[in-house]
Amino acid sequence: MTVSRQRYLRHGALLALALALPLGLGACQSGTGSEDVLGTAADGSAASAPAAAAKAGPAKAGETLGKGPVKVAMLLPLSAGGTAGDRGRKMRDAAALAMADLGNDLITLNVEDTGGNDGRARTLTTGALASGAKLVIGPSEQGAVRQLAAISGANRPLVLALADNYAGAPGVYSVRLNEADSAAAGAAAIAAKGPRKFVLFMAEGEAGKAVEKRVANSLSIYGASLAVALPFGSGGSEKAVADMMALVSDPQAVVIASGGANPAPLVSALKAKGVLGKNVTLVGSNRWLEHGIDDPVLQGAYIATLDSAEIGPIAERFRKTYNYEPDVNVAYGYDTVALAAGIASAMGPKGFTRKVIENPTGFRGSTGVFRFRQDGAGERAMPFFRIDKGKLTQIEKSTSGF
Repeated sequence: MTVSRQRYLRHGALLALALALPLGLGACQSGTGSEDVLGTAADGSAASAPAAAAKAGPAKAGETLGKGPVKVAMLLPLSAGGTAGDRGRKMRDAAALAMADLGNDLITLNVEDTGGNDGRARTLTTGALASGAKLVIGPSEQGAVRQLAAISGANRPLVLALADNYAGAPGVYSVRLNEADSAAAGAAAIAAKGPRKFVLFMAEGEAGKAVEKRVANSLSIYGASLAVALPFGSGGSEKAVADMMALVSDPQAVVIASGGANPAPLVSALKAKGVLGKNVTLVGSNRWLEHGIDDPVLQGAYIATLDSAEIGPIAERFRKTYNYEPDVNVAYGYDTVALAAGIASAMGPKGFTRKVIENPTGFRGSTGVFRFRQDGAGERAMPFFRIDKGKLTQIEKSTSGF
């Protein structure tokens, strides 16, 4: 073992022991050189980019990394096609890097391929729950995650779910940035500058209610509040704006958490009615990016979201190890495994409890500070951007709704 490697492991262990202190698991970030953690493919060559296996294929057999006494399961869509498979393979590579950095002697990581298939994900999830694993990382399939959230029992292991737009449930935590967190952080960043009277438009249903709760909580930190929160969808943008104007005449800021809908029609309707004047700030969410932000009507709006190109100190080593560019999926894969290793180092198998995971001071990961709430929601500090000519321009390096 090299001197730099020994120094890093000692540093990680000390930080992991500080769980009760702010950002106690700073070991989620790495400072070792790439030569110490270089991964290889099965043939001994440097591992290639996930794009090389972009097409869907049959589910792969499980892979075991490390030899530590604490069992952790990781469920990823490794053989899935398209975006899902690409994400899964990136998270697998990041997990291997985290194991080399921190986990090999602390945890045994069993990586299983869901193939992007919800039925297979459910089967593997059930198996992981019964396997004696102290922690399950994944799955990313919505149906399997919902099934997990419905299972009760004191012996159920903790779960760090990787599904998109998952709000969280007790003991089944949301890892990926979701709209509620993004909207709450954006609203808080504006409230910190003075505005006190906010209007929120959110998607209909439970997802919208989760956004409303989080935004209201974040505003209360700064003495601001929601004058009204309006779900919109089937009624159309014009009706939503008319309903708002009947209740509030002079908002200082408007937050639009549009769910899967394109926000542009609602913004256009607000502007047509003169609601978005020069003294009214418009705040969007990370889900705006799904539709593109090059529509001129969105010019000047603010969004709090993760920078997919900025994942902190592991980026260069990952790039050298795997010969492709890392992104936020790499951060999710690395940080979840590093968190497991940190807990195992500090507390052993008994450390995998809700009290530890829900440490209110949070953890420092590759994308910055994050923490998990009692209701399973994830909260993250993230950069704050302004839309300028169809692109995101960073305004603040870090903001949060907590």
